[in-house]
Amino acid sequence: ARHSPDVSSAAVAGATLSTVATVIQMCLVLAATSTATLQALSIPLICAGIAAAAYGAAFTFRALRERDAAEPQPGHAFSLPVALVFALTLSAVLIPSAALREWFGEAGVVIAAAAAGFVDTHSAAIAIASLVASGKMSAADAMLPILAAFSTNTISKIIFAVSGGSRPFALRLIPGLILVAGAAWA
Repeated sequence: ARHSPDVSSAAVAGATLSTVATVIQMCLVLAATSTATLQALSIPLICAGIAAAAYGAAFTFRALRERDAAEPQPGHAFSLPVALVFALTLSAVLIPSAALREWFGEAGVVIAAAAAGFVDTHSAAIAIASLVASGKMSAADAMLPILAAFSTNTISKIIFAVSGGSRPFALRLIPGLILVAGAAWA
C-alpha cells in the first residue's frame, strides 16, 4: 500500500479479507481445542466473518474496477518466524492465563488474553479454550477473554495499517477493522 498507491483498494481488500482468514482459523483452533467454546462463540465469529467478507468484497469490486493495477508481488505461504512467534505466544499465554485465573479469577484471564491478543489472537483463543476443555472455565466465561483478544488484535492491525501502509490505505482499512470487531461484540 505504501510502495504502490495505485493498488490501495486491492491492499485494503486483502487486509480486510485476511480477517476472514483469522475468523476461519479461530473456528478451526476452537473446534480442535474445545467445541463448547466454539459453540459459545459461533454467533460472534459468524458476525465478524460476515462483516469482514462484506467490507473486503466492497474493496475487491472497487479494485477490479480500477485500471492500470501493478503486477502482484510474489510472496510466501509459510513463514517460519511467524510460526515460532505463534508457538512462543501460545506457551507464554497458557501458563500465565491459568495462573492469573487462580490469583484474580476471570478478570485475570481477560487481562492475559487481551495482552496476548496484541501479538496473536489464535494463541489466546487456544489457551482459553484449553481451560474450558480441562474444566477450569465454562464456555460462556471464555467468550469475554477471547473477544478481548480479538479486539486487541484489531488494535494491532490498526497500528500496522498506520505504521506500515499509506495514509489513504489506513483511513480506508480502519473503519472495516472497527466494523469487524464491533460485529463480533454485537
